[in-house]
Amino acid sequence: MRKITTLMLSMLLIFLLAACGSSKSGSATTDSNVVPQYEVNISATNYAFDKKEYRLKKGVPVKLIFNNVKGNHSALIPQLNVQLDASHTSAVVTPKEAGEFEMACSIMCGTGHSQMITKIIVE
Repeated sequence: MRKITTLMLSMLLIFLLAACGSSKSGSATTDSNVVPQYEVNISATNYAFDKKEYRLKKGVPVKLIFNNVKGNHSALIPQLNVQLDASHTSAVVTPKEAGEFEMACSIMCGTGHSQMITKIIVE
């Protein structure tokens, strides 16, 4: 019971951070009119992303492309103001700050959902 409560509170916090954020206050600008210099593919299967970390370059526009390989998942990166899912599969972002950010699935996808976390490293 305690794990479920903690998981639900964590999800609520993630949703609140995503809802309260804007591209002006985040660590990246999101703009579909910018031509990306490269692409990063993010694939999700049940309870895991395809890589333990994804590397982006500070100040360089990148197109993030999300693919659900198995299950129903999403990719939420609150610090970069990005949420990708089955209906919104790509976004062009320009990271403004170097650092290490967390990417998590924001769709309750089953028993392994809480472990579905990876890193975005902006160099």
